[in-house]
Amino acid sequence: MKSSVQPEIHNVCFRDVSTGRKFLTKSTLRSKEKEVIDGVEYFVFNREVTSDSHPAYTGEKRFVDSAGRVERFQTKFSRRRG
Repeated sequence: MKSSVQPEIHNVCFRDVSTGRKFLTKSTLRSKEKEVIDGVEYFVFNREVTSDSHPAYTGEKRFVDSAGRVERFQTKFSRRRG
């Protein structure tokens, strides 16, 4: 394989900001924030929702207020009559 066409693989840490859990993996992604975990340097990506905190995986029920979004959509894309 040509090494010039293959992307670089880096150690990456995805951190769930609501639970604090860290998911260590490898990816082609890079970030400005780095953290050393067990002597290995990882690029850190903060995520608001992961499998550790998503209601579909945790069984928790959350109320999502989408009324504001619907109203904004209707006003933005509605045709003016008159």
